[in-house]
Amino acid sequence: MHDHPPFDVPATTDPSSDRTRWIALYVLCVGVLMIVLDATVVNVALPAIQSDLGFAQSSLAWVVNAYLIAFGGLLLLAGRLGDLVGRRSVFLAGLAIFTVASLACGLAQSQEMLVAARFVQGIGGALTSAVVLGMIVTMFPEPREQAKAIGVYAFVASAGGAVGLLVGGVLTQSISWHWIFFVNLPIGLATAALAWRMLDKDQGLGFGRGADIPGAVLITASLMLFVYTIVKPAAEDGWGSAQALGLGAVAIALLVAFLVRQKTAANPLMPLRIFKSRNVSGANLIQALSVVGMFGMFFMGALYFQHVLHYDALETGLAFLPVTILMGGLSVRYSERLVTRFGARPTLVPGLGLILLALLLFARAPVDGTYVVDVLPVMVLLGVGAGLAFPALMNLAMSGATPSDAGLASGLVNTTAQVGGALGLAVLATLSTTRTEHLTADGESTASALLGGYHLAFLIGAGFTAAAIVVALTVLQAPARAQARAAAQDLGDGPEDRRLPAEPSYSEVG
Repeated sequence: MHDHPPFDVPATTDPSSDRTRWIALYVLCVGVLMIVLDATVVNVALPAIQSDLGFAQSSLAWVVNAYLIAFGGLLLLAGRLGDLVGRRSVFLAGLAIFTVASLACGLAQSQEMLVAARFVQGIGGALTSAVVLGMIVTMFPEPREQAKAIGVYAFVASAGGAVGLLVGGVLTQSISWHWIFFVNLPIGLATAALAWRMLDKDQGLGFGRGADIPGAVLITASLMLFVYTIVKPAAEDGWGSAQALGLGAVAIALLVAFLVRQKTAANPLMPLRIFKSRNVSGANLIQALSVVGMFGMFFMGALYFQHVLHYDALETGLAFLPVTILMGGLSVRYSERLVTRFGARPTLVPGLGLILLALLLFARAPVDGTYVVDVLPVMVLLGVGAGLAFPALMNLAMSGATPSDAGLASGLVNTTAQVGGALGLAVLATLSTTRTEHLTADGESTASALLGGYHLAFLIGAGFTAAAIVVALTVLQAPARAQARAAAQDLGDGPEDRRLPAEPSYSEVG
């Protein structure tokens, strides 16, 4: 592979070059899969970690929260760093940090070491995953190929959570919890070696063109503090506690200061022009809303399987397997055809509708439920719905980004997913626990009280998904209108600000 100018798109006419691009895509997706797996594989191993290292119940959450704070707080900055110094360099740096931190996690013999290593893992995860979408849309500028490539990415990013539950169960039960981290070492090293060889070296814009240190400090501090508020004082002491309200107010103030800075800075970290596209803005809002239902389905669903149906860790992972299979089949083989034929919005809305139906159906699952009757239909609906919705959503989220802003757009869509998921999961977990406590006080059995809490969580997740559908129908533009708007905007853009193929052009093919 040869070096090329910043964000120059390689030619697609040479068959060998075309084959190389697809191999490079799979390398990127392996890196993403490793990050996504790690986010869920730990959940299954938490009881074993607690027993081995002597975590108290209240402090055990920090095994997850330390990672989440670093990951969610740094995604936006990591995406912009990819634009400035080169996405390949940021991707490789993230892989190195994540792999070394995984080794430290696996070797951890104390609570402090594990939590600290998880925080560093979050930094590596943010650097690795934030730039991937930006690399994909520059590697695949042709609309049909881009839709197919994003479909592959969306499958890995969304189905990886279900795979993580299965892998975590297998490794924890067959070997030990340490191996959920050690398994990242060969994957990380092999991915880094292939990425070094297969990915084009891009030079980036340079810090002189886009450095905004004050903006970087403000947004990173705001996101980290916001995520910390969600996972610590809000979840433990309630949303109305003095600490939660105070920290939340500071986080919002930092965010406002960041937005003011972006309007006045000569080279802002996050050019606000990216939000001029209604499809980009709407897609990020839909992402934040819809992941609440998905996070709730996986998290609360796993608890339902283990605490009510008494599945073990491996059986819990297997229960989610249909989601992975269906999501993979649709995302990789059919979503590109549907997005190309009908457009992203007409593909997104039915997918969200199926996710909504799955959540409503799961909210009726009984205490003595059976897998075939009460669980499998939910998994089928969820797999098909996510397989349709998330590739289309990724296309919309990247549709209005310029080549020089692709890393930013990639980091932004990942940030909305993580922050939206963290916020939503905190809401679901808090209200579910409160509901269970009330039912227990009223004399309900333990299983019935737990199920009542899970049902409430599924219903709230369904409400967030319904809100996402409303946004999709009212904010996202129809293909013809969006294309006309994009063309009008392009008239005022210079050659450096050429837009990537917008979502509407997908529906023009065929």
